[in-house]
Amino acid sequence: MRKSLMRMTLRQLQVFNEVCDLRSYSRAAEEMALTQPAVSLQIRQLEELIGQPLFDYVGKKLYLTEAAEALQRASRDIFGRLESLDMQLSDMQGSLQGQLKLAIESSAKYFVPHLFAAFKQRHPEVNLTLTVVNRAQAIRRLSDNRDDLIIMSMVPQDMGLEFLPFLNNPIVAVAPPGHPLTKLEQLRLQDLEPHTLLVREQGSGTRKACEEYFKDKRVHFTQTLEVASADAQRECVIAGLGIALLTRHAVNMELATGLLQELPVEELPLYRSWCVVQAKAKRQSPVALAFHAFIRSERALISTLVERFSGSSLPPPATR
Repeated sequence: MRKSLMRMTLRQLQVFNEVCDLRSYSRAAEEMALTQPAVSLQIRQLEELIGQPLFDYVGKKLYLTEAAEALQRASRDIFGRLESLDMQLSDMQGSLQGQLKLAIESSAKYFVPHLFAAFKQRHPEVNLTLTVVNRAQAIRRLSDNRDDLIIMSMVPQDMGLEFLPFLNNPIVAVAPPGHPLTKLEQLRLQDLEPHTLLVREQGSGTRKACEEYFKDKRVHFTQTLEVASADAQRECVIAGLGIALLTRHAVNMELATGLLQELPVEELPLYRSWCVVQAKAKRQSPVALAFHAFIRSERALISTLVERFSGSSLPPPATR
């Protein structure tokens, strides 16, 4: 090993990781309560130890060099092992402590906080870092080993992943009150075709699931409006800009208060399972292992949480 690498400090790596995440020296300085010259000095010292530049500027945008990408992977591994050590030491003392790094698809953000709250009641010294992503971003984060666990649907089959389905995710068609389709007692998917459909951005798991289902059912929408989030979709439907297919968990309150109406489409709901996902080769921290075990063993509790959260009866948790 190069002797220069042994002179790197954890503080330098912390500053480096912050610059990588924020792609900005000034924002990293602000986040870490440092001056920008102090951040620049730490990066310059790292570059001297590495013997290569870590960042390039193209215009006003900061890019990682190949050396920076390699250092980022190594530093994440170092900090991950230190966090795991901290959790193991806590476990030896009889209490589970530490940080759970969890990334979730946006369709799961309405339920997962309730799930973690139930877990935290049993392990009050565990904290959560929660990142909400779309499916494409979740896949990238799996490749980059950014999180302890990821909760997503439609798990890719070619990445060497382990996954545990734990809850059905019903996708339903919704419209604003007074929409012509709400006056009909029974609908087919084809009946929706003449109307404007609000769709998620490319990379969304819900969009991918719906597009595959439409193809299978030979349904084609000629009028679509792309919206960047489920929250924006919901608001656009309320505003009367069109209809949408949304996870029922995302619109429970609006359905209960009458702001939206679920359309009685014969071929819906479309069910996909939320799964807790990890790389097969990943060494998990005690906190991640405990959360995974909690999901696997507490199916009855999950069902109770869903009923309380949704205010309605839903299908039982998903199984393999």
